[in-house]
Amino acid sequence: MGPVDCHCHLAAPEFQEDVEDVLEEAKQAKVLALVVVAEHSGEFERIIQLSERYPGFVFSCLGVHPVQKLPTGHERSVTLKDLEEALPLIERHKDCLLAIGEVGLDFTPRFASTDEQKEEQRQVLIRQIQLAKQLHLPLNVHSRSAGRPAINLLKEQGAERVLLHAFDGKPSVAMEGVKAGYFFSIPPSIIRSEQQKLVKQLPLESICLETDSPALGPEKQVRNEPKNIFIAAEYIAKIKGISLEEVIDVTTQNALKLFPRLNIFLQK
Repeated sequence: MGPVDCHCHLAAPEFQEDVEDVLEEAKQAKVLALVVVAEHSGEFERIIQLSERYPGFVFSCLGVHPVQKLPTGHERSVTLKDLEEALPLIERHKDCLLAIGEVGLDFTPRFASTDEQKEEQRQVLIRQIQLAKQLHLPLNVHSRSAGRPAINLLKEQGAERVLLHAFDGKPSVAMEGVKAGYFFSIPPSIIRSEQQKLVKQLPLESICLETDSPALGPEKQVRNEPKNIFIAAEYIAKIKGISLEEVIDVTTQNALKLFPRLNIFLQK
């Protein structure tokens, strides 16, 4: 089996012109499946359309990200109102979702400089954890500058199936997530990142692969694509001193454990 890209943004404006070519190249490269996440309700329909156009290859996650992009390009911390607008759409599409995401916390000072903003982010995340539990769906989680608070909140709320994508916290904090049974996905940017210690410490049984396309590619400022998933896998193999085949095999099995519906949808 090929690798699973557990976290990518194919509804992003960067893919507006050529998403079909990007998907075709990923297929040609023998990527098994693409897990496409949302950041805001404005992307939901596009993601559902892509999953309908590419059944058995593109899988949808809907959720509200802790940082919201405005039409002006300006970014701000999420509010409960953003979530309220998204909930009816998530309800409408709940039967075809692989997970709830992208959700989480982002305590980067330029987005969340006040305690009120951080608390509202927490409330938005709590509501989405509860929703995921109610729908028996996993969570696809963002935790920039908020690794420990995110893991603590997920544990407090009893979240069970969790993917922490592009985790930027300390390896010791990540290990608390491992103990809770959470998975961590590694993007191609690992080849130029400070998170190489994290890969050393994480057991392979807790690692998944992602691209976070169009972000977190092997080269800065160059659009990332799902076919680059192999760069992350090769790097993990190098750090762990094992074969590329073993990394792909184990991380794909991990993705199937994390996303129970993936097995079902792949067989359709």
